[in-house]
Amino acid sequence: MKILKEILPYAIILLVVILVRTFLVTPIKVNGQSMYDTLSGNEIMLLYRIGEIKRYDMVVADLVVDGKKDDTLIKRVYGLPGETIKCEDGVIYINDHKIEDPYATNLTSDFEAVTLGSDEYFLLGDNRSISLDSRIIGPVKRKDIEGRTNFVIFPFDKFGIVKSEIE
Repeated sequence: MKILKEILPYAIILLVVILVRTFLVTPIKVNGQSMYDTLSGNEIMLLYRIGEIKRYDMVVADLVVDGKKDDTLIKRVYGLPGETIKCEDGVIYINDHKIEDPYATNLTSDFEAVTLGSDEYFLLGDNRSISLDSRIIGPVKRKDIEGRTNFVIFPFDKFGIVKSEIE
C-alpha cells in the first residue's frame, strides 16, 4: 500500500502528460521548404489539436494515398468547406471574389475551379513553386487535419508566434 501511495502521483502526472499530448498540444518538426519563407525547415512547433480552422491558418495534415497515411504536411488553409476556389493568371478567387495572397513566395500556378465538400479544405504551401498541396493532391478532409500550428519553440531565435492571419 505504501508503494502505491508513492507511485500514484507519478502515474497521475504521466497520465496528464499523455492526455495533453494526445488531445491538446504536441511538438512537431517542420521538414522541407514548401512553407518558405514563413518557415525554413527544421523548426520545432506546437501543434494545437483543438480549435476552429480559419482561412490562412497553418495546419498539419496527413497526406493520404490509397487510404493510408503516407506523409505529414504543413500547409496554409485557403479554401474552406463549401467554397469554390480557383486560380487564374496567378490570382486566387474564392466564390468568384479575388482574395489576398500575402504569403505566396512566388506566383501561384493556375488551377481549375474546385468546389469543396462540407468537410474539405484547400491547402497551399507558401513556396508555391515546390509545394505538394491541394493543387496536386486535391482537397483535404477535416479528419486528415491533425490540428493548427503557429508557435515556434526551436530554434530559440525564432521562438514565438508565426503570423497566420491577415490584419
